[in-house]
Amino acid sequence: MEMNKINAATFAKLFLAGAKNLEAKKEWINELNVFPVPDGDTGTNMSMTIMSAAKEVSALGEPTMAALAKAISSGSLRGARGNSGVILSQLFRGFTKVIASYEELDTTILAEACQKAVETAYKAVMKPKEGTILTVAKGIANKAVELCEETDDLVFFMDEVIKEADYVLNKTPDMLPVLKQAGVVDSGGQGLVQVLKGAYDALLGKEVDYSVEITPAAGTAYVPESTDTADIKFGYCTEFIIMLEQPLTEKQEQEYKSYLESIGDSIVVVADDEIVKTHVHTNDPGLAIQKALTHGALSKIKIDNMREEHQEKLIKDAEKKAAEQAKAAEPAITIEAESQPGAESIKDAEPEKEMGFISVSVGEGINEVFRGLGVDYIIEGGQTMNPSTEDMLNAIDQVKARNIFILPNNKNIILAANQAASLVEDKKIIVIPTKTIPQGITALINYIPDKSAEDNAERMTAELANVKSGQVTYAVRDTVIGDKEIKQGDFLGIGDDGILAVGQDMNETVIAMVDVMVDEDAAVISVYYGEDVTEADATALGDAIQEAYPDVEVEVQFGGQPVYYYVISVE
Repeated sequence: MEMNKINAATFAKLFLAGAKNLEAKKEWINELNVFPVPDGDTGTNMSMTIMSAAKEVSALGEPTMAALAKAISSGSLRGARGNSGVILSQLFRGFTKVIASYEELDTTILAEACQKAVETAYKAVMKPKEGTILTVAKGIANKAVELCEETDDLVFFMDEVIKEADYVLNKTPDMLPVLKQAGVVDSGGQGLVQVLKGAYDALLGKEVDYSVEITPAAGTAYVPESTDTADIKFGYCTEFIIMLEQPLTEKQEQEYKSYLESIGDSIVVVADDEIVKTHVHTNDPGLAIQKALTHGALSKIKIDNMREEHQEKLIKDAEKKAAEQAKAAEPAITIEAESQPGAESIKDAEPEKEMGFISVSVGEGINEVFRGLGVDYIIEGGQTMNPSTEDMLNAIDQVKARNIFILPNNKNIILAANQAASLVEDKKIIVIPTKTIPQGITALINYIPDKSAEDNAERMTAELANVKSGQVTYAVRDTVIGDKEIKQGDFLGIGDDGILAVGQDMNETVIAMVDVMVDEDAAVISVYYGEDVTEADATALGDAIQEAYPDVEVEVQFGGQPVYYYVISVE
């Protein structure tokens, strides 16, 4: 079998096959996590990222290469989750910039696209590390360049590229000692290889299920509870994404915003070179749609009748209040983002303020801590579910503030937060690089209302160095990390820089971990217990820690987090 060129329809099938293969292998890829903890999520993050793009591709019907390129780039960009997902989206972003200019692809064009993919992805990562998905992608690109000078047979080309990808992937443990010690290859690199293998199967004509479930766009109309339906000036909450035919100029973008302002309010326009995310409240959604169509094709169209939704909400709220008579009535301006998974209630009726806060959090108790510290919008997520770039953009849309601080509270979410920030032009987005829940709490405690956004960003970031974080979970497999031999079922105490304690008794493991974290400057130890720990057990542990460190204040609070029995901070 020999093939020299592929058109858009064929490439769409290859992409969908690659996406489906990654989705099928995601749990296996999750298990390649270096730490043997029950929250390995590289496969899940990469799968959700590529499936976001796959849904856009499936909706195209009979695409041109340019339309296909936009769908892959914008879909993966918005759906990117975790570091691996963000890097994958950047690889697609660079790759599609090249192929968009052609009607058919050959080995030379694919080689150029692979080079651009690597260049784009490396630029997106502040400190690129070898032995990762980036290294595998670079190996693919280098091999593609070499092969395109030798052959125009796409089947041979892809087969050889995949062989090289496997070779480089198997070398990743030699580049990252932590991989070798754990006995695994890089999980992100493995995910990328699975995309290629799925695409290759489709190229060979193997039977592949190309169907992708198309789900409605998340989102709901936001209406102040205190508003009567007759007082709603613009009745339809209208949202859509424009797949741009060409980037908007600054003048075109301003004209577009001005037009939306002439037909409605609550305008949100987020634009980059390929997509424009639009939100407007209007009485005539058709006018907004017609205007948008002058700039490109539309995707994710969603129109809600706010008057009807408001009536339904009043009924639901009345039922809720009747069922919870013992609780205080909710503030009149609180509304619920019911159709956005993981979204917290927001105060849409409030005027725009100077500063706003978005925090990633998980667990009822920890959520309450963040609310008490002034967080406007909580995105449910963390170790077990990394929020996507689109989740971040949705949160930003709902916070009425000129300056918005985002607290990722997980090192695997920072890239997605930065990517979202780069897409927003009408608000100043400041990502505080918090890697743990305790760091997020410390950052908020050190916020000073009278200071500028810049001063607060500097102060909050600097204070992160003064808190140590620890988490306790269990091992899902046998392994050796550093000088610690770990058996499946052991309790693990994980600190900022790795595993601090291993044991078969939970409390002993916690105290051993805390012992590493505490130094002569320690003043406060905060213990947040998870959903699988009783209050009595947590209190007993707190007493044991207090006894071990009588000069340090020990606080025990309900966190409610899954997977991790305890989250602990030392300040």
